[in-house]
Amino acid sequence: MSRLGVDIGNVSLKSPLILASGTCNFGHELSEYYDLSILGGLSSKGLTIRPRVGNEGVRVAETACGMLNSVGLQNPGVDYFIEHDLDYMRSLGTGVIVNVAGHSFDDYMAMIDKLDPHKDKIDALEINLSCPNVKAGCMSIGSDPEQIREIVSAMRKRTELPLWIKLTPNVTDIKATALAAQSAGADAVVLINTMLGMVIDIRTRRPVLHNNTGGYSGPGIKPVAVRMVAECSAVLDIPVIGCGGIMDYKDVIEFMIAGASAVEIGTASLVHPACPVDITRDLEDYCNVNNILIKELTGTLNIW
Repeated sequence: MSRLGVDIGNVSLKSPLILASGTCNFGHELSEYYDLSILGGLSSKGLTIRPRVGNEGVRVAETACGMLNSVGLQNPGVDYFIEHDLDYMRSLGTGVIVNVAGHSFDDYMAMIDKLDPHKDKIDALEINLSCPNVKAGCMSIGSDPEQIREIVSAMRKRTELPLWIKLTPNVTDIKATALAAQSAGADAVVLINTMLGMVIDIRTRRPVLHNNTGGYSGPGIKPVAVRMVAECSAVLDIPVIGCGGIMDYKDVIEFMIAGASAVEIGTASLVHPACPVDITRDLEDYCNVNNILIKELTGTLNIW
């Protein structure tokens, strides 16, 4: 019997490992590398009410200890997803988390109304209030506790599906935004989304990304993410899902000790698409050697 099962509120996952939105599309490509049913869940490409082609020009740039992206929420739109991809995700034998993005209050409400009739196929909605790689929209919502409270409260009235609120680290006090989400009825918070960054081409003296800035991800942001998970888990009554720079099983354990009930893997799966296979094996070995269930690690941090 596996020792890797975790619970995110009322959602039970066979593993704490979730593939982060934007790095796995809807699972079609990665399923050619390994059996995705070993995962706890898969978070879909960020979806919007209408199709988006994303940003123009250079959209990805490598940098020290990670990468920047300004893909710009390229996606086929929620209607296409429901018709062509949702059933496929459900067939993979892992948790189905649908990532919801928008540019206005009305966009988010329309997305909930589109997805709620398919709740029998969806385990949770991950609400992206924090994307730093589009020119306008959700990041301004995700940095304002009052706007978070308003939008999450309205979503809570429209659906019984679990709401996981993905928050931006680009704020002064992450606890304030996390508590706002909780007070409005969120079932979990996801910490952290990418950090806002810039890379400059010293030959042209122009930003490498044609959007000028983008979301910085990878191992360089892990200490910030771990700190924010620890801060929020200390004040919240709802689960925290940790993400940001997870590259191996030790990183997973670190996030869980800090207070995460599960984690999301993003950049690592771009570098090595089958890395969750290795991480799963190593986590099972760790739990067996230490005779523990993985969920027993959550929130065991001893602060000095």
